[in-house]
Amino acid sequence: MSLSSAPLVPRIPTPRDLRLDGILAGVVFVGAMLSAGLSSIAEVYGDEQGPLWAAPIYALAISAPLAVRRRWPAIVAVVVAVAYFAAVTLRIPEIYVGNIAMFIGLYTAGAWMNDRMRAMIVRIAIIVGMFIWLIVTMFRDALTNADEMDIAAGLFSPYIAFMLINVLTNVLYFGGAYYFGERSWASAQQRAVLEQRTADLERERELTAAQAVALDRVRIARELHDVVAHHVSVMGVQAGAARMVLDQDPEETRRILRGVEDSARTAIGELRHLLETLRTPDTETDEAGSTVSLDDIPDLIAASEQAGLPTSYTVVGDPTPIPSLTAVNLYRIAQESLTNARRHAGPHASADVRVRFGGDDVELEIVSTGRRVTVLRPGLGLVGMRERALASGGTIELTPREHGGFRVRATVPLRDGTAANALAPTPPPTGPAS
Repeated sequence: MSLSSAPLVPRIPTPRDLRLDGILAGVVFVGAMLSAGLSSIAEVYGDEQGPLWAAPIYALAISAPLAVRRRWPAIVAVVVAVAYFAAVTLRIPEIYVGNIAMFIGLYTAGAWMNDRMRAMIVRIAIIVGMFIWLIVTMFRDALTNADEMDIAAGLFSPYIAFMLINVLTNVLYFGGAYYFGERSWASAQQRAVLEQRTADLERERELTAAQAVALDRVRIARELHDVVAHHVSVMGVQAGAARMVLDQDPEETRRILRGVEDSARTAIGELRHLLETLRTPDTETDEAGSTVSLDDIPDLIAASEQAGLPTSYTVVGDPTPIPSLTAVNLYRIAQESLTNARRHAGPHASADVRVRFGGDDVELEIVSTGRRVTVLRPGLGLVGMRERALASGGTIELTPREHGGFRVRATVPLRDGTAANALAPTPPPTGPAS
């Protein structure tokens, strides 16, 4: 929306504006009194000069309304104009300050009246009245002095030239008051609209900052859930296996405990990297909170096998470089899916992980066997997987299998606009992992 088409913003005088108007009224009163005294001495009206005692009344009539000119601009403009007309008609010895006061009144009506139609009517009425009065006065003076030689001399006599100068002066005078009043109103409107837009932008900035903080909290919570849930699940299974074979096979127990140590070190390493990411002030918001990628899925498969869940891994199609954030999200989806399978699928379950590269997208599918899922209860893990897929601009299917087990299928598009992200290396085509 352009500034010209923006709705009108009412102008409301501030306490400082009102104080300045009071000072202006005092200055105009003093100036009018000085001008009246000097004009009386100079005899500006000659023998037709009015009584000097009327000058203070006139000075008060044109100055006092200016103290409230921004509160009631239309009334002030009319009062000052009427006082000026009366003073000139009665030949009160003061002209110059009265002209200034009437200019201020007309300017204020244009600059401060919120009803723009009324502002135009008031100013045009004063201007038209002034010109009618001027023409009548000129015609009257011409008839009074018709016998003078200068007037009879023709169109370009000194008298006619003097009258034309008066007309031109009044045109410039009233035109200037009208124009500058309009310009002041337009400038005030532009400032008000810009201030409003600045305030709106500030509110939007604060809202965006709050949303960014909320998104960071969600991302951090998701990373913590994925890292802790996976490794704690693996360590729990390995610890249970070690306890079962502790008496029968000490060597196997030691091997299993070494796996628990490896899982703990891996979890601590990922948590440390996440903390370093959070402590870095210049971290981009679209950077992943982890260095894992599709290259690490074989290690994930191996950990799943050691935890007692036979898992195969297959890559279909020609691997394509993908953004690091997308790679991390796909890895975490696979990690959470295998964690859920170890928790809920039961004994003798297995899992199959497939990565399919298409022309414009990459698909990750994790299919597990085991117990039938009759009621799908979405917890933090399922919510996190859905959020990761959506964060990469993709879709995800989370469906129980009819004969038992669960299927997770995430499809993420590969957009050209994501090239700004660092590209993560992709795994070479492999068969089922051992």
